[in-house]
Amino acid sequence: MAGRIGPGDVVARISHQQDILFRVMEIGPVEGKGTQAILKGLDVRLAADAPLSDLVKKNPSEISRCRQAYIRKNSDLMRRIFERRAEDHSRVFMRGPFSSVIAGGQERDFFEVPGTVLHLDGDKEYLEICRTTYSQLGIKATTMPVPEKKQADVVIDYLKQYKPDILILTGHDGLIKNNKEFRDIKNYRHSRYFVEAVIKAREYEPNRDDLIIFAGACQSHYEALIDAGANFASSPGRVLIHAFDPVFLAEKLAYTSIFDALSLRDILSNTITGTEGVGGIETRGCLRLGYPKGSY
Repeated sequence: MAGRIGPGDVVARISHQQDILFRVMEIGPVEGKGTQAILKGLDVRLAADAPLSDLVKKNPSEISRCRQAYIRKNSDLMRRIFERRAEDHSRVFMRGPFSSVIAGGQERDFFEVPGTVLHLDGDKEYLEICRTTYSQLGIKATTMPVPEKKQADVVIDYLKQYKPDILILTGHDGLIKNNKEFRDIKNYRHSRYFVEAVIKAREYEPNRDDLIIFAGACQSHYEALIDAGANFASSPGRVLIHAFDPVFLAEKLAYTSIFDALSLRDILSNTITGTEGVGGIETRGCLRLGYPKGSY
């Protein structure tokens, strides 16, 4: 069966009880390991390598079952997001300098200006899905496919061009196999590149409220990313994070009032993974009210 596996196939690892589905990106030599398949998670932001003998190819029905579960989980969280927005609406509109006018029954004359997003991602396939999800959530987002190793080289130019409120730096990551020295960033596949990009972004905008940064992927070096200047990062427990966790976090930031600071509990309400996967520091939201609406 191993001989029939090639780039583009969807596989699982026998040694990990076939817990995650991966797409085979390429097959080739890996230093010290011989011929390996280079893998990227279908639904989690994990990069890995494995010998062909450890892989089993998944058939269309198995892939479909996994995808259906993925879609259901995503849909449930989308539904909760819109329910939360409806609950927050009246509270937000009764806060801030316009509250007395709104109390007079003129709420319909106001409009919302949510935060904007710049998202750099090392995976084009994920990025396309993220782009669709941003649109469904009503978020103005610029999405750019940039390999993890190149994000630090281009991030300042993109920040100057698009001037976002929120910067998302994602792709794939992972601990190098059988390495348990979690403090050494050299033991992570791409964490150092995310750290370099965060440092560059903070050189451009030091204020963590004027530019909110989320950085990281599966098993990323959380502490190094926060130290570098990220507001939010993965992964405190060095666990896998869901492909859409960064997008759902960005939504929470974009639609939280500038009068509110997000607590860790707020962060978790918009992620699938939870505290083991995502964490951060207190950060103000980006949502601003405008008044009045234009006549045209």
